[in-house]
Amino acid sequence: MTKLTMIYWRGEHFWLGKLLEYPEIMTQGETLEDLEENLRDAYRMMVLEDVPEDHQVKELAV
Repeated sequence: MTKLTMIYWRGEHFWLGKLLEYPEIMTQGETLEDLEENLRDAYRMMVLEDVPEDHQVKELAV
């Protein structure tokens, strides 16, 4: 299990938060519990849990 640091605050209408280790992941929730679950979901999508076993990897120069 991976543990990450959640930064969060109460906005005007929702709880807002992001992950310290992945600042590009930011979301909101009606409750603090919703926010936590939304951050978990966003992280899972970010690390691509649904990549198939037979995926390929290639280095890309940018």
